[in-house]
Amino acid sequence: MNRKRWMIGVILSAMVITATAQEKAKPEDTEYWTPVPKVVTPGKVLGDAPSDAIILFDGKNLDQWVATKDSASNAKWKVADKAMTVEKSVGDIQTKRSFTDYQLHIEYRIPANITGTSQARGNSGIFLAAFPWGAGGYELQVLDNYNNPTYVNGQAGSIYKQSPPLVNACRKPGEWQSYDVVWTAPRFNEDGSLKSPARVTVLQNGVLVQNNFELKGDTPYIGQPSYKKHGAAPIKLQAHGDKSEPISYRNIWLREL
Repeated sequence: MNRKRWMIGVILSAMVITATAQEKAKPEDTEYWTPVPKVVTPGKVLGDAPSDAIILFDGKNLDQWVATKDSASNAKWKVADKAMTVEKSVGDIQTKRSFTDYQLHIEYRIPANITGTSQARGNSGIFLAAFPWGAGGYELQVLDNYNNPTYVNGQAGSIYKQSPPLVNACRKPGEWQSYDVVWTAPRFNEDGSLKSPARVTVLQNGVLVQNNFELKGDTPYIGQPSYKKHGAAPIKLQAHGDKSEPISYRNIWLREL
């Protein structure tokens, strides 16, 4: 028997063995029943917090927030009509608690009477992890870009100065809008070097605008992104220094992953 015939024989034998094994296989062979996933009750209305969520703002008070400039001071943004409105004279606010990986839902509204252009039009930002040593972190941009051109990696839905949104999904000023975020925090080695980068998926108004984007580092206004070792971090809302009318936030909740 020559080598070619021998190889054909081996292949045919393997095919017979595989076919026989498949015939003897059962559906149960690829089923497993444990561990059983935890039951989570969804909110009754789209956007409502599920049963396992941490409520960061329910429209009543700012008990879950502190002033970024002085973490011992309570946040002093205005609360009315189940929403919090940026107080630019007070500055940024951030969560009392720190988080690592999470799912975040947050809603925001650009004022109907908004003025200004480019970055000076309803500017704010959601820092998905704010650095504990002061300024900086990883910013998801908030801005009015319904009909307001600006640099694309700085428009609403962008990871600031790094990743433009896949599409512009902005609603008109005066309408409530939403972000749903899945955040995976960066990990660091003992020596401070990067073990794995941060990743983020974002839906704006139900539309995918960031698809598992791998961050290059933080999101500075000037300069290149970089990573510095940190652990769990608070979420920060920005009181931007532009002169346009301040924006509002509501219905903020989080699920730790």
